[in-house]
Formats: sequence, C-alpha cells, structure tokens
Amino acid sequence: MTDTTNGGPPAPLDPEMFDPVCPSSAMPFRVGEKWSGMVIRCLEGGPRRFGELRVPLGSITPKVLSETLRALERDGLVTRTAYDENPPRVEYALTPLGRTLVPLLDAARSWSETHLPALLAARHTGRRRGPAPEPPGRARAVDPAS
Repeated sequence: MTDTTNGGPPAPLDPEMFDPVCPSSAMPFRVGEKWSGMVIRCLEGGPRRFGELRVPLGSITPKVLSETLRALERDGLVTRTAYDENPPRVEYALTPLGRTLVPLLDAARSWSETHLPALLAARHTGRRRGPAPEPPGRARAVDPAS
C-alpha cells in the first residue's frame, strides 16, 4: 500500500480482497445490531427465564426477544431448556461458544466509552450540515419552468 501520510494516493483496492465465500454473512450478529449483544450480556451471569430478560431490555417486544433468542439458539450461542413442570418453565443460557463473545462485547463497550463523545459530536455536526452534497458530475433534475 502507498503511504498516504506522505501525500501519495493509496494503492487501488484489490478486487479479490473479499473472498466470495467470506464467513461475514454467517456472523451471529452485525455491528450495530441492537438486541443480540444485550441478550448475551443478560445471560452472562447464568440462565434466565424469558420474563427476566425483558426487565433490563425494557423496550424490546416479546416477538423481537423470541426472534433474537431463536437466532442465538440456531447459531449455537444460547441453549433453551424447557422443564416439564406446571406451569411450564423455560430457561435460556449461554453455551461455551456464546461465552466466547463476552470479551468482544467488553472490547466494544470499552471502545464506546472512549470514543462516544467524538461519535456524538460528529453526528451532531452532520445533522447541522444537512444532507450530503450531490457528487460532482451527477445529473440534476432541471425545472423546465425556470
């Protein structure tokens, strides 16, 4: 790569830099996905029932929590244990694989604590500027009445 600190342009991007079978589409959750990381954090201390999970997650709907838990279970990150009791009881727990995500969540939290003020300032500045300008050379609609 060309060193851009000396004013030179960066090297062109390699068209083969992303393998077509890249596992990124199989990631258990995406950066910025709202609920999976929070559910993992809630289960970090041990098994929890559905109703217990809803307490700290406040605004999550039962449908979205169910979908999130099913997706985490499908990916092998969470187990669902149904007990044959009356009334029925179901608990969710992290698997050993799910526990491996806790350090990543810790790293994301640390990054956020360090960089959140700068991120919020950039968002605020972006809102004041309004929408991004049209790229040069792009055709613009012309009002025939003008």
